[in-house]
Amino acid sequence: MASSGLALLVACSGPATLYPIEPAASTLTLRASVSSAMVRTVSLPSYAASDQIAVQSADGSISTSKGELWADEPGRAVTLIVSKHLNDILSATVAPEPWPFAELPDVNVDIRVERMLAGADGQFRLTGQFYTGGDGISYPNRSQGFDIAVPIEGEGFGAIAAAQARALLQLSEQVARALGR
Repeated sequence: MASSGLALLVACSGPATLYPIEPAASTLTLRASVSSAMVRTVSLPSYAASDQIAVQSADGSISTSKGELWADEPGRAVTLIVSKHLNDILSATVAPEPWPFAELPDVNVDIRVERMLAGADGQFRLTGQFYTGGDGISYPNRSQGFDIAVPIEGEGFGAIAAAQARALLQLSEQVARALGR
């Protein structure tokens, strides 16, 4: 997406339009090394945690939309999407925080996002670190970085939401591989 197109999208005003992040489908299936995992509420940078959609300008600055908003609170939405993907991919019970079951989960997944942004270069970037560690069982503590870039295909905020969904799928598959055998 051209930087002038992003600037124009941010400048538009009027009634709010809500954009959901529709989870992309994974074809990955893995046997998990644990029987259960809890995804802690994903930590996002303040611009990404806002209900306003953030985009980067050619000069590197970040602007937010005024009339175009995420359909759900971003931290909650990202946590639910990652939990759903992990539950679908792994042979384990995966749920978001707060843990809805009586027994403790075997492991916790803690994701801390440093960057989640539609770039002026037409790429959606998702970078940060995730941590896995035992809670209900003895499990080695691990830390792993991620740096995901997916092209924004098309124009507008719908294209940004679709790119974000694909980036979250890639992140979920990376976390699933870390929990797989």
